[in-house]
Amino acid sequence: METVRNLIDLVSVFVLPAFIIGFPIYGLLKKVPVYEEFVEGAKEGFTVAIKILPYLVAILFAIGMFRASGAMDFLTQGLRPVLSFIGFPSELVPMAIVRPLTGSGSAAIVAEMIQQYGEDSLLVKMAATMFGSTETTFYVIAVYFGAVQVKKTRHAVPAGLFADIAAMLLAVYIVRLLFG
Repeated sequence: METVRNLIDLVSVFVLPAFIIGFPIYGLLKKVPVYEEFVEGAKEGFTVAIKILPYLVAILFAIGMFRASGAMDFLTQGLRPVLSFIGFPSELVPMAIVRPLTGSGSAAIVAEMIQQYGEDSLLVKMAATMFGSTETTFYVIAVYFGAVQVKKTRHAVPAGLFADIAAMLLAVYIVRLLFG
């Protein structure tokens, strides 16, 4: 197991620099004007950001109301017996609920967990792994589908939620395997 950890540590050092250097080099090899394309993409990103702002405000408001009402705590306590049966810590329920909705809200939950349990705790490692391996499914659907006026999401929601649930369960299992 120690060999796997050492390998993961070694690979993780090189991944981000490889992307930062690799993409521009690949673009230059393909004779793409990399800087100009980057600036054009940034302009488009700004336009999209303006379009999605109302959707973002609505999602953040709904999450705030859900947590402030006490419904999150009630749900966490209600699910505790079922979750303990499958080995999923009930302390991760807020993360599991908020993560498909918003990245900033789930980042705040990880920050709260760090304050409560400490940055090296198994729960925080699980939450951080969930944060990195799942998507903000409802946010993406509401914002990006809304920005291009897609009304029928068809299979996007079930597929996204299935992937999120699988990633969350695997995050708990893998963190337990590596650190537990």
